[in-house]
Amino acid sequence: MASSETEPSIRRFRLSDGREIGSLPVPSRFRVAPAGEAARNQTFEALASDGRTLYAGMEGPLSVDGRDAADRGLQRIVRYDGERVSGQYAYRPDPALGLVELAVAGPGRLIAMERGFVAGVGNTVRVFAVSTRQAPDVSGIASLAQAPERVFLRKELLFDLADCPPMGATAKQPQPNPLLDNVEGLALGKRELFGWRELTLISDDNGSATQITRVYRLRVRVSIA
Repeated sequence: MASSETEPSIRRFRLSDGREIGSLPVPSRFRVAPAGEAARNQTFEALASDGRTLYAGMEGPLSVDGRDAADRGLQRIVRYDGERVSGQYAYRPDPALGLVELAVAGPGRLIAMERGFVAGVGNTVRVFAVSTRQAPDVSGIASLAQAPERVFLRKELLFDLADCPPMGATAKQPQPNPLLDNVEGLALGKRELFGWRELTLISDDNGSATQITRVYRLRVRVSIA
Protein backbone atom coordinates (compact mmCIF):
# COMPACT_ATOMS: atom_id res chain seq x y z
CA MET A 1 0.00 0.00 0.00
CA ALA A 2 1.32 3.48 -0.88
CA SER A 3 -0.12 6.97 -0.63
CA SER A 4 0.44 10.12 -2.67
CA GLU A 5 0.18 13.56 -1.09
CA THR A 6 -0.27 15.34 -4.41
CA GLU A 7 -3.32 13.71 -6.03
CA PRO A 8 -4.10 12.42 -3.34
CA SER A 9 -4.41 8.65 -3.67
CA ILE A 10 -3.95 5.38 -1.79
CA ARG A 11 -2.95 2.50 -4.06
CA ARG A 12 -2.35 -1.21 -3.55
CA PHE A 13 0.58 -2.94 -5.23
CA ARG A 14 1.53 -6.60 -5.61
CA LEU A 15 4.81 -7.39 -3.84
CA SER A 16 5.94 -9.98 -6.38
CA ASP A 17 6.18 -7.62 -9.36
CA GLY A 18 5.16 -4.15 -8.13
CA ARG A 19 2.02 -4.14 -10.28
CA GLU A 20 -0.83 -1.89 -9.15
CA ILE A 21 -3.84 -4.00 -8.22
CA GLY A 22 -6.28 -1.53 -6.72
CA SER A 23 -6.93 1.71 -4.87
CA LEU A 24 -8.98 3.04 -1.98
CA PRO A 25 -11.65 5.73 -2.27
CA VAL A 26 -10.65 9.26 -1.24
CA PRO A 27 -13.46 11.39 0.25
CA SER A 28 -14.09 14.38 -2.01
CA ARG A 29 -13.17 17.03 0.55
CA PHE A 30 -9.66 15.55 0.86
CA ARG A 31 -8.89 16.19 -2.80
CA VAL A 32 -6.64 19.10 -3.72
CA ALA A 33 -8.41 22.42 -4.33
CA PRO A 34 -10.39 23.38 -6.35
CA ALA A 35 -11.76 19.80 -6.49
CA GLY A 36 -11.66 19.60 -2.67
CA GLU A 37 -10.43 21.45 0.43
CA ALA A 38 -6.83 20.17 0.66
CA ALA A 39 -3.60 21.94 -0.29
CA ARG A 40 -1.14 20.32 -2.72
CA ASN A 41 1.66 18.37 -0.97
CA GLN A 42 -0.29 18.54 2.30
CA THR A 43 -2.56 15.51 1.95
CA PHE A 44 -1.87 11.81 2.69
CA GLU A 45 1.77 11.99 3.80
CA ALA A 46 1.27 9.50 6.67
CA LEU A 47 0.04 5.94 6.18
CA ALA A 48 -0.17 3.02 8.64
CA SER A 49 -1.91 -0.35 8.77
CA ASP A 50 -2.17 -3.33 11.10
CA GLY A 51 -3.43 -5.56 8.30
CA ARG A 52 -7.09 -4.85 9.08
CA THR A 53 -7.39 -1.11 9.64
CA LEU A 54 -5.54 1.57 7.69
CA TYR A 55 -4.90 5.16 8.80
CA ALA A 56 -4.16 7.94 6.30
CA GLY A 57 -2.91 11.12 7.98
CA MET A 58 -3.00 14.59 6.45
CA GLU A 59 0.29 16.47 6.60
CA GLY A 60 -1.57 19.77 6.77
CA PRO A 61 -5.12 20.97 7.49
CA LEU A 62 -8.04 21.29 5.13
CA SER A 63 -8.74 24.91 4.20
CA VAL A 64 -11.92 24.97 6.32
CA ASP A 65 -10.09 23.53 9.36
CA GLY A 66 -7.08 25.87 9.29
CA ARG A 67 -4.72 26.50 12.21
CA ASP A 68 -5.26 27.66 15.78
CA ALA A 69 -3.85 30.75 17.47
CA ALA A 70 -0.69 28.81 18.44
CA ASP A 71 -0.02 27.89 14.76
CA ARG A 72 -1.07 24.28 15.27
CA GLY A 73 -2.71 22.65 12.26
CA LEU A 74 -6.20 21.25 12.90
CA GLN A 75 -5.77 18.06 10.92
CA ARG A 76 -7.57 14.84 10.10
CA ILE A 77 -6.64 11.18 9.99
CA VAL A 78 -8.91 9.09 7.76
CA ARG A 79 -9.63 5.55 8.94
CA TYR A 80 -10.33 2.68 6.53
CA ASP A 81 -11.64 -0.74 7.47
CA GLY A 82 -11.08 -2.97 4.47
CA GLU A 83 -11.70 -0.74 1.44
CA ARG A 84 -14.32 1.39 3.16
CA VAL A 85 -13.86 4.76 4.88
CA SER A 86 -15.02 4.10 8.43
CA GLY A 87 -14.29 7.41 10.16
CA GLN A 88 -12.01 10.34 10.81
CA TYR A 89 -9.94 11.45 13.79
CA ALA A 90 -8.91 14.98 14.70
CA TYR A 91 -5.17 15.45 15.23
CA ARG A 92 -3.25 18.56 16.28
CA PRO A 93 0.55 18.66 15.75
CA ASP A 94 2.84 20.92 17.74
CA PRO A 95 3.12 24.54 16.55
CA ALA A 96 4.55 24.94 13.02
CA LEU A 97 4.93 21.17 12.56
CA GLY A 98 3.18 18.78 10.17
CA LEU A 99 2.14 15.14 10.53
CA VAL A 100 4.46 13.12 8.28
CA GLU A 101 4.18 9.49 9.38
CA LEU A 102 2.12 7.03 11.43
CA ALA A 103 2.55 3.47 12.70
CA VAL A 104 0.12 1.18 14.51
CA ALA A 105 1.45 0.33 17.97
CA GLY A 106 -1.46 -1.86 19.08
CA PRO A 107 -5.23 -1.68 19.66
CA GLY A 108 -6.14 1.98 20.10
CA ARG A 109 -2.51 3.12 19.84
CA LEU A 110 -0.57 4.90 17.13
CA ILE A 111 2.92 6.33 16.77
CA ALA A 112 2.96 9.73 15.07
CA MET A 113 5.95 11.64 13.71
CA GLU A 114 5.85 15.41 13.30
CA ARG A 115 8.37 17.45 11.35
CA GLY A 116 9.12 21.07 10.51
CA PHE A 117 11.86 23.15 8.91
CA VAL A 118 13.06 26.74 9.29
CA ALA A 119 15.74 27.99 6.87
CA GLY A 120 18.93 28.94 8.68
CA VAL A 121 17.82 27.06 11.81
CA GLY A 122 17.10 23.53 10.65
CA ASN A 123 14.61 20.73 11.26
CA THR A 124 12.40 19.71 14.14
CA VAL A 125 11.47 16.01 14.41
CA ARG A 126 9.27 14.77 17.26
CA VAL A 127 7.70 11.34 17.77
CA PHE A 128 4.57 10.82 19.86
CA ALA A 129 2.47 8.01 21.28
CA VAL A 130 -1.17 8.65 20.34
CA SER A 131 -4.36 7.12 21.74
CA THR A 132 -7.45 6.56 19.57
CA ARG A 133 -9.40 4.85 22.36
CA GLN A 134 -12.89 6.32 22.72
CA ALA A 135 -11.91 9.03 20.22
CA PRO A 136 -14.94 10.49 18.43
CA ASP A 137 -15.50 10.29 14.69
CA VAL A 138 -15.20 13.85 13.35
CA SER A 139 -16.50 13.07 9.84
CA GLY A 140 -19.63 15.10 10.55
CA ILE A 141 -17.76 18.19 11.82
CA ALA A 142 -17.64 20.72 8.99
CA SER A 143 -14.69 22.68 10.48
CA LEU A 144 -12.33 21.60 13.24
CA ALA A 145 -11.85 25.29 14.03
CA GLN A 146 -15.21 25.09 15.80
CA ALA A 147 -14.59 21.70 17.44
CA PRO A 148 -14.25 21.28 21.22
CA GLU A 149 -10.92 20.30 22.76
CA ARG A 150 -12.14 16.79 23.61
CA VAL A 151 -12.36 15.66 19.96
CA PHE A 152 -8.59 15.85 19.36
CA LEU A 153 -6.52 12.71 19.85
CA ARG A 154 -4.45 12.52 23.02
CA LYS A 155 -0.70 12.32 22.48
CA GLU A 156 2.44 12.03 24.61
CA LEU A 157 5.97 12.86 23.50
CA LEU A 158 8.19 9.79 23.12
CA PHE A 159 11.26 11.76 22.07
CA ASP A 160 12.51 14.85 20.30
CA LEU A 161 15.29 13.85 17.89
CA ALA A 162 17.16 17.05 18.77
CA ASP A 163 17.66 15.65 22.29
CA CYS A 164 19.33 12.43 21.11
CA PRO A 165 23.15 12.10 21.22
CA PRO A 166 24.61 12.95 17.77
CA MET A 167 26.94 9.90 17.81
CA GLY A 168 29.34 11.44 15.32
CA ALA A 169 26.68 12.56 12.84
CA THR A 170 27.38 15.53 10.58
CA ALA A 171 25.02 17.95 8.85
CA LYS A 172 25.30 19.82 5.54
CA GLN A 173 23.28 22.82 6.74
CA PRO A 174 22.53 24.50 10.09
CA GLN A 175 20.76 22.12 12.48
CA PRO A 176 20.05 22.22 16.24
CA ASN A 177 21.58 18.73 16.29
CA PRO A 178 23.57 17.26 13.36
CA LEU A 179 21.34 14.16 13.54
CA LEU A 180 18.44 16.21 12.25
CA ASP A 181 17.40 16.26 8.62
CA ASN A 182 14.30 15.78 6.47
CA VAL A 183 13.09 12.73 8.43
CA GLU A 184 9.77 11.47 7.08
CA GLY A 185 9.71 7.65 7.24
CA LEU A 186 9.03 5.45 10.28
CA ALA A 187 8.67 1.72 10.97
CA LEU A 188 7.85 0.06 14.29
CA GLY A 189 9.47 -3.29 15.15
CA LYS A 190 8.22 -6.26 17.15
CA ARG A 191 7.49 -6.13 20.87
CA GLU A 192 10.43 -6.81 23.17
CA LEU A 193 10.68 -7.43 26.91
CA PHE A 194 9.17 -4.86 29.29
CA GLY A 195 7.27 -3.06 26.53
CA TRP A 196 10.24 -1.93 24.47
CA ARG A 197 9.91 -1.64 20.66
CA GLU A 198 12.54 -0.97 18.03
CA LEU A 199 11.75 2.11 15.97
CA THR A 200 13.42 2.84 12.62
CA LEU A 201 13.38 6.31 11.03
CA ILE A 202 14.65 7.40 7.62
CA SER A 203 15.38 10.83 6.17
CA ASP A 204 15.01 11.88 2.52
CA ASP A 205 17.68 14.04 0.91
CA ASN A 206 15.30 15.14 -1.89
CA GLY A 207 18.27 14.98 -4.26
CA SER A 208 19.64 18.07 -2.53
CA ALA A 209 23.30 18.83 -1.80
CA THR A 210 22.32 20.22 1.63
CA GLN A 211 20.36 17.20 2.89
CA ILE A 212 21.32 13.64 3.88
CA THR A 213 19.55 10.30 3.55
CA ARG A 214 20.09 8.60 6.91
CA VAL A 215 18.59 5.61 8.74
CA TYR A 216 18.07 5.86 12.51
CA ARG A 217 17.42 3.00 14.91
CA LEU A 218 15.95 3.70 18.36
CA ARG A 219 14.17 1.82 21.15
CA VAL A 220 10.97 3.23 22.63
CA ARG A 221 8.23 2.28 25.09
CA VAL A 222 4.66 3.03 24.06
CA SER A 223 2.59 3.30 27.21
CA ILE A 224 -0.21 5.79 26.50
CA ALA A 225 -3.59 4.46 27.66
